[in-house]
Amino acid sequence: MSNAEIRGRFVWHELMTTDTDAASDFYSHIVPWKAQDSGMPSYTLWMSGKYRAGGLMALPEEDASAPPHWIIYVGTPDVDGTVEAVEKLGGKVLKEAADIPNVGRFAVLSDPQGAAFAVFNPQPGSDEAAVSPGGAVGDFTWHELATTDPDAALAFYSELFGWSKGAAHDMGEMGIYQLISHDGQDVGGIFKARDNSTPPSWLSYARVADATKAANAVKAAGGRVLNGPMEVPGGSWIVQLLDPQGGAFAVLEAPRAAKAGAKAADKPASSAKPAGSPAAKKAAKKAPAKKAPAKVAKGAPAKAAPAKKSAAAKKGAAAKKGAAAKKAVVKKGAAKKAAGKKPAPKRAAAKKSATAKRGPAAKKGTKAKAKGKAKSKK
Repeated sequence: MSNAEIRGRFVWHELMTTDTDAASDFYSHIVPWKAQDSGMPSYTLWMSGKYRAGGLMALPEEDASAPPHWIIYVGTPDVDGTVEAVEKLGGKVLKEAADIPNVGRFAVLSDPQGAAFAVFNPQPGSDEAAVSPGGAVGDFTWHELATTDPDAALAFYSELFGWSKGAAHDMGEMGIYQLISHDGQDVGGIFKARDNSTPPSWLSYARVADATKAANAVKAAGGRVLNGPMEVPGGSWIVQLLDPQGGAFAVLEAPRAAKAGAKAADKPASSAKPAGSPAAKKAAKKAPAKKAPAKVAKGAPAKAAPAKKSAAAKKGAAAKKGAAAKKAVVKKGAAKKAAGKKPAPKRAAAKKSATAKRGPAAKKGTKAKAKGKAKSKK
């Protein structure tokens, strides 16, 4: 990457604290980082897999009164020129430009509202590939400035680093959350701090796989959750926290809907079967054949009129109807012939049933008639 391309990029993140060992243990529970010796005196690297995520060091004696804090480093092709520009724009120099052997040149500054930040220019030939390209779990993916004057702060950083104004979100009581963009990509936000007693400051967000688990880990490891887990515009989930030494930090989980969609896209359909396979052939035999949809003429109503039967179809239907009629006549004649030879069982049963329905009174009358006939014979 050329020096010109580095301008305005967030290139490094560093924690200055009162207890480096305790901080190293705490953060390893929140984000997938491991501490590694840098080869420089009193400086530890945060490693996210094979990449460098940031640095860790004890607060310098001259800054002993300052609370533990993270500081962002923004890239610039000319550290000394940027320092001059900061002073002209109303900012301050907190640490003059200096060289880090075999690493690069840096300076620590503050904007006109008092938020501290650093600028950095890597030394030509330094191992930039060791720094994560960004976007993975464990990487810093968002940066947020709470300040007393958002408009003035945005104008300052835009002049210094070429940042542009992105979309603005109305957060109700929290006011307007103004997005900042770099090279057409949103990289952070600026908003007005509600508590004037808190000095303006930058807050860095590292990406995690699960914001809820991260919040639980913060509490278990002795930290304090200030806000979250909370969903923010865009669908991401955030947790803002304080580490056990008092350093402010935040984590961010990617939108859950997007992650679920990515998983579904990667997962093959369980019911799909390769064409021509035995399973596919068997399924084809069981499945009923689908009728091809009727073509509808342009402008025609959605429900088409039934198609007219062809002459051949009509002739076939008439033939079937005639055959059925002949068959019925034959059956009827056979039934009559059978009826003449032998009484139908059903008719006899019907007579019996009718007699049975007449009851005892009908039976008594029948007996009386029979008795009268017997007397006449005598």
